[in-house]
Amino acid sequence: MRKAICAALLAMTASAATAGDQAVTYPFDGSFEDATFAVESAIVGRGLVIDYVSHTGEMLNRTGADVGSTKPLFAEADIFLFCSAKLSRKVMEADPMNIAHCPYGIFVADQAGEVMVGYRQYPQGEMQDVQALLDSIVKEAME
Repeated sequence: MRKAICAALLAMTASAATAGDQAVTYPFDGSFEDATFAVESAIVGRGLVIDYVSHTGEMLNRTGADVGSTKPLFAEADIFLFCSAKLSRKVMEADPMNIAHCPYGIFVADQAGEVMVGYRQYPQGEMQDVQALLDSIVKEAME
């Protein structure tokens, strides 16, 4: 299961990096540590439980040489994975295949000294409720 989560996280990170129209990002005026604290606080403050924090930046930095790359991607990057039982039930009752979008993720990344917070975009329809939740959490973290 952990391998599947890591594969999904890598795919999500790669999509955001290669296709800006697949991710919504906001610049964060502060440090990476401040941004991760703000995102975690905004998620938990809504009564949601963070299932997993992927330290994707650490993994990419640690394994770059192993895969023959010297290109730096992120100084740091974390992805917070969580679900909302109420919202997940709603979108999966509308279409059980919406399970493919769960858990939901918000990422924080430091790229060349610029800290950003974001999430991937979701398809039209009921998944826009999830996107609205993610956007409201990110905007709260930006305050």
